[in-house]
Amino acid sequence: MKRHIARTIATAIAAGGFVAAGQSLAAGFSLPEASTTGIGLANALVANPDEIGAFAYNPAAMGFHDTSSVSLGALLINPNFSVRTASGQHDSQGADWTVAPMIQAALRINEDWRIGLGITAPFGLETRWKDGTFPALSGTARIPVPPPLDPNVPLGQPTASKLEILDFSPTVAYRVNENLSLSGGLDIYWVKNAQLDSTAGRLSGDGADLGFNLSALYRYEAWSFGAAFRSGATVGLSGKYQPLSPTLVAIGRLPPGQNAKVDVDLPWRLQLGARYAFTDALAVEFDWSRTGWSAFSTLKVDGTRTGETIFTDTNDWKDSNAYRVGVTYEVLPDTQLRFGYSYDETGQEDTHFSARVPDSDRHLFGIGVAYLLGDGLSIEAGYMYVKANDRRIRSDTPYRGGDINGTDAINGDYEMDAHLIGLGIVKAF
Repeated sequence: MKRHIARTIATAIAAGGFVAAGQSLAAGFSLPEASTTGIGLANALVANPDEIGAFAYNPAAMGFHDTSSVSLGALLINPNFSVRTASGQHDSQGADWTVAPMIQAALRINEDWRIGLGITAPFGLETRWKDGTFPALSGTARIPVPPPLDPNVPLGQPTASKLEILDFSPTVAYRVNENLSLSGGLDIYWVKNAQLDSTAGRLSGDGADLGFNLSALYRYEAWSFGAAFRSGATVGLSGKYQPLSPTLVAIGRLPPGQNAKVDVDLPWRLQLGARYAFTDALAVEFDWSRTGWSAFSTLKVDGTRTGETIFTDTNDWKDSNAYRVGVTYEVLPDTQLRFGYSYDETGQEDTHFSARVPDSDRHLFGIGVAYLLGDGLSIEAGYMYVKANDRRIRSDTPYRGGDINGTDAINGDYEMDAHLIGLGIVKAF
């Protein structure tokens, strides 16, 4: 009995401490908002040959611009999500507002060639669940041990979790002819901060990895068609693992504090789009996006000193789709209005639902404006409201220690919405 209790507590500590809890603003932990223009259009921008803000979605768009340019922007995010469990209503205690960069530079080499550099935050999450949110994982349990070991050890509910990822993306675009532009480049992913804590264990670290991107844009009269692909990547995180229960360490049910490593699989992304310009002032774009969330299958944390696996978490997500529409309308020669809507499907099924990434299908509504000041200088603003479908989890799988995902330990009613604001300045020269 003692061994069973200890094993249950130890696995709860590992599960709570080393798997990211969080929320982002599209399916999974994706942040597809890459420019102020994209925020207003709900990210329907892969087939747009006119806007500088399209470069971050489809670098081949650089080939249709006869100037060099720099776009500097910031994305402000205000997520609000909560869960009602057997212990009542609980709101995440994360930061009220977070900020992500949206930077894009394009240099015209000659009539055919362009080079670009983008800096965005394509993935991220943060949450802070108070102890007591999930009763089966909260509080302490008593283990019969001799003094001076503490018989009351924490169960290890997930608490503070944060994942910040930046993408540095150098690209090259080649304009094949007046109708077709192609591009290719790298995605240099830097996990600048990974904080994964529980009431009984902590893990923090960072890491980096490489991916690649390919894109094309074809324009013929009023029509334009775009395609962009970004490969997946496996970011190896290295950091510190710190158990907070000396009792479990002493009886051998939890490894001692040490350096640790975990591989985080980022999904591939494919976007296809078609745009039609009804007039010089009015254009509509429809996009389809698919994200390879099936790569996010397991997370395994290994200790570098003992060589043993501290914890393995099963996710088994599936690839998911997003459907987007965006409208641009030049109400005045120097003023453009933007409108967008997107429906993003989740890749997370009930079988392995995780309170650490409580995902759901989402609706994204965008509105934006751009104003041309003159001499190639313009300012932009965008607002997006994100509303996730409420998700009711009632698992029949009892939690008896081990993997938490998909068990009745995280049964609850999950809700989420968010406000996004984008501000930017663009200079063409």
